[in-house]
Amino acid sequence: MNKNELIEAIAKEAGLTKADAQKALDAAVSAITKSLKKGKEVRLVGFGTFLTQKRKATTGRNPRTGDSIKIPASTQAKFRPGKALKEAVN
Repeated sequence: MNKNELIEAIAKEAGLTKADAQKALDAAVSAITKSLKKGKEVRLVGFGTFLTQKRKATTGRNPRTGDSIKIPASTQAKFRPGKALKEAVN
């Protein structure tokens, strides 16, 4: 499912216009992004948790040349599914 299909599904399920559904989806994604930037997690009970995780700097290898390269530390966005979502998918 892509973004346009998700907007159509939201509009149909909630009885909204596609424009209103798009605004709602964009607002939700924006709110989640802002919270993650601040280092806070977002919990949606029954669905899952969006969180950030720090990765340490490591040394890797360039597969083409075999040279060692430094991979800098970074912060990754993660999603941990909730119990209800896991059960619904299985």
